[in-house]
Amino acid sequence: MPTFKLVVSDPLSGKAKQVEVKDQDAERLIGLRIGEVIDTKLIGNALQLPGEVKLRITGGSGFEGAPMLPYLQGPVKRYILLSGPPGFKPREDGMRKRKLVRGNVINDQTTQVNMVIIYPSDWKGEPLIKEEPKEEKPQEAQ
Repeated sequence: MPTFKLVVSDPLSGKAKQVEVKDQDAERLIGLRIGEVIDTKLIGNALQLPGEVKLRITGGSGFEGAPMLPYLQGPVKRYILLSGPPGFKPREDGMRKRKLVRGNVINDQTTQVNMVIIYPSDWKGEPLIKEEPKEEKPQEAQ
C-alpha cells in the first residue's frame, strides 16, 4: 500500500501544512496528473477542509528525490538535459546538466505530492491554514 506526504499550501496565508495519507486515501491519488483539480473528499480526513474548496496538484517527488515535471508525460523516470528550474538551478548563465526527473503522473514510487488550495471566488472567510504558535523551550542556566 502506498504512503504519500501531502504538502498543502494556502495562497491566502502563505503557509503550508504537511500531512501523511496511507492505504485507501493514498490509492485514490494514483494516476492523477500535475495540474488536475481534485475534491478535498478524495484525500479523506487527513485535512479538515470544507467541501467548497478544491485542491490543485502542483508537483511532487519520488523516493529517490527526483522532482516531477509537468511536461514529462506518464509515470516515467528519465534523465533529461535541464537548463533551469524545476529540477535544476544553474550556477551560471548557459549552464546545463543531465538530471533524473519523474513524469507528471502520481504512482506508487511517488513519496511527496505538492498541492495548493483553490478557494471559490466568493470566499470571504479566514485562511484555512494558519500559523501555529511555537512552543517555547525553557532556557537552561549556564
